[in-house]
Amino acid sequence: MNLIRGSTRIRRIANPTIATVGNFDGLHLGHQKIIRYVTDRANSDNLESVLVSFEPTPKEYFMGGNAPSRIYSLRDRFVITKSLGVHHFVCLRFNAELARLHAADFVKDILVDSLNIKNLVVGDDFRFGNDRLGDIALLQNMGPELGFTVDDKSTISHENTRVSSSLIRSQLANGEFDKAQTLLGRPYAISGRVFHGDKKGRTIGFPTANLLLNRQVPPIRGVFIVSANNRESTWQGVANVGHRPTVKGVRDQLEVHLFDCDEDLYGQRLTVTFLARLRDEQKFSSFDELKHQISLDVQKAKQYFLERT
Repeated sequence: MNLIRGSTRIRRIANPTIATVGNFDGLHLGHQKIIRYVTDRANSDNLESVLVSFEPTPKEYFMGGNAPSRIYSLRDRFVITKSLGVHHFVCLRFNAELARLHAADFVKDILVDSLNIKNLVVGDDFRFGNDRLGDIALLQNMGPELGFTVDDKSTISHENTRVSSSLIRSQLANGEFDKAQTLLGRPYAISGRVFHGDKKGRTIGFPTANLLLNRQVPPIRGVFIVSANNRESTWQGVANVGHRPTVKGVRDQLEVHLFDCDEDLYGQRLTVTFLARLRDEQKFSSFDELKHQISLDVQKAKQYFLERT
């Protein structure tokens, strides 16, 4: 899959395309329905398939720290999209220039002139452009003149509930990983590269692999039972997502203690899959208290895995 990054000026795709546009946070069953339609049409109509997304998301640009949490990082969205068979992942940098761009100019300058669309597929609630004035009606009016058609796809429901990223965020925050997995179509996981931390975990007998979240505000916080894998191996473990208040942490990060792992993971990419929630993140008055609580967390996690063997 080809990655194209830019703002309002990106290199034109030579071959005609079929595209879909959105944040696609979660790439859940509803998003997958749209993407499958796009890739199927691309194959049948001899087009190249395009997924257009934004970094940061428009809500992150306008709302800052009050924006909804991210289900997936940009990299994870790219990897999942690649697995769905899309030809081009277009990541538009959402900045002041793009925020000011009128809907009609977005259609002509980006969708038509740069992405060479012949068909556009969007959800039934799609809005875009300055002040979100663009909608399906505008697209359908502009299409005949600019040489493209528009398909709108209705959202899908599960057990009479609309599948949405906001619902999945709520499920993840509540530790309802089985429910979230059903709507995502995959277990919820966070991936990242292991970096050198302050190594305080090993001083109390619980060394951790530390993953930066890179501007991503995760939808989960607390301590969890997890599995983790690199390209060669898979381990069981416990993980903390948050600020690490006992050691006066100031940034969100993921720390995972892996059972029976003596491998040097520094610099490797690790994928951590969340299985069950143990407790909230909390501040302890001493490292001895922290060590005792982690011991209890590890016991509960090992019992969890033992009951499932």
